Amino acid sequence: MKLDKEFFSENIKTIFYALVIAVIIRSFFIQPFYIPSSSMEPTLLVGDRLFVTKYSYGYSKHSFPFSPPILSKRIFFNAPERGDVIVFKTPADNRTDYIKRLVGLPGDKVQFIDANLYLNNSEILKSKISNKTKINCGSRTIDVHKFEEKLPNGKKFHTVYLKDYTYQNSDIFEVPEDHYFFLGDNRDCSKDSRFLSSVGYVHKDNLVGKAQFIFFSSDRKIGSIFTFWKWHKSIRFDRTFDSIN
Repeated sequence: MKLDKEFFSENIKTIFYALVIAVIIRSFFIQPFYIPSSSMEPTLLVGDRLFVTKYSYGYSKHSFPFSPPILSKRIFFNAPERGDVIVFKTPADNRTDYIKRLVGLPGDKVQFIDANLYLNNSEILKSKISNKTKINCGSRTIDVHKFEEKLPNGKKFHTVYLKDYTYQNSDIFEVPEDHYFFLGDNRDCSKDSRFLSSVGYVHKDNLVGKAQFIFFSSDRKIGSIFTFWKWHKSIRFDRTFDSIN
C-alpha cells in the first residue's frame, strides 16, 4: 500500500511540474495557434497551425492563460513594425484571439479611396499578380484579384480583393495614441479595425504575440487528423515550417 501511495504521489508531482513548465513556455516564450477562418488568405489558410512568440512585444496580462489581472500595463515593451502579422485580443471582449496584419501605427491616418489603401494621405503601392485567383470566404469560394502590396517601411506581402471591390471608400481612421490599426489580407472578407464596433483600434496591451512560422497545416474539407488514409491529400506538406511574411 505504501508503494501505491508513493507511486500516486510521484505521478501527481510529475503532472504538476509538467503543467507549470507548459504554462511558463506558453506565457513567456511561444504559443501555438490554429487558424479557423479565411480572413488572412492567402498568407494563412484555414487549418494552418502556427507558433507565435510571446516575447516579441513584451508582456501584458493577455500573455497569460485567461488574462489574469496581474499586470496593469505592458512591460518590456518592444514596438511592433508595420506589416507584422500579430495575434491580439479583441477590444470588444478582451478574450477572443484575432490574427491580422498591422498597417497603422499610433498617430497614423488610414483610409480607403476607390478600393485603394491610403496611409497618411499616400497611396499604398500594390502590383497586380493575378486576375483569376479563387480564394475562400467562409463557406464560399470567391473570385479575386491578387496583389503584392508594399508598406512605407518596405514590407511586402500578398493581398486579395473581390473583383467588384466591395469595400470601396471609407472615412479617415485616425489611430489613437498607444493603439494600432489591423487589416486582414483577404480584404473583402475580414472583420478588422475598419469595423469599430467589433474590432476597431487595438491597444498595445491587447497584443499577444508575433506570428512566426507554420508548423503544420491540413485541409479539413478533405479529412481530419483521424482519417489517416486521407493524409496524403489533406496534409499540406508544402506549408510545413513556412515562415510567415
